[in-house]
Amino acid sequence: MTARWWRISLGALLAAALISIGGAGAVVLGLGGNDYPAAESVDAGFSRDMSTHHRQAVLMAGLARDRSADSEVALIAYDIETTQLNQLGQMQGWLSLWGLSQSIGEPMGWMVGHGGMDMSGSGPGLMPGMASSKELDDLRSAEDVDFDLLFLQLMIRHHQGGTQMASYAADHAEATAVATLARSIANSQGAEIETLTDMLTARGGIPLPVP
Repeated sequence: MTARWWRISLGALLAAALISIGGAGAVVLGLGGNDYPAAESVDAGFSRDMSTHHRQAVLMAGLARDRSADSEVALIAYDIETTQLNQLGQMQGWLSLWGLSQSIGEPMGWMVGHGGMDMSGSGPGLMPGMASSKELDDLRSAEDVDFDLLFLQLMIRHHQGGTQMASYAADHAEATAVATLARSIANSQGAEIETLTDMLTARGGIPLPVP
């Protein structure tokens, strides 16, 4: 087995483990009892949409972890991947605990319906900051420094959209555990935006427009 395929196999095992751990943790983080959030609530909408948002970040970070020759880029990609896999497991665990569908339905309805984010500028089916199919294809085909620059650009924008969603959920979620996770995501991704931007600038890149 080559070193690259060994890393990919380890990444797949890590993903499964972190989702399981996150899901188990969701059950013990103050979400017991029978008074569960409704399907149209901020809590449920955030858990569904941020799960989808996280999946794309995990996809992009996994590519960077395996392909970047820049050790600093590979390291932060690994950190993003592991952190968001764990958070993804928590949110999927909540939805399962609440007996709610994990499908998206109308993206961001939990914000739009509560006077939140304007989705008019987002692409079809995309939430704020998410990369388009073409951008993901471009990332997959990029090489060397071009790959690193595009990854950093896409991840900065992805985090910018994610912090908007998380900040709203932190202020409006009813379940304490959901609001706490949302605030943690907003704070950690806000800090990562600064780090990623510094890395991009040091490599001669310019951030994409804020979503």
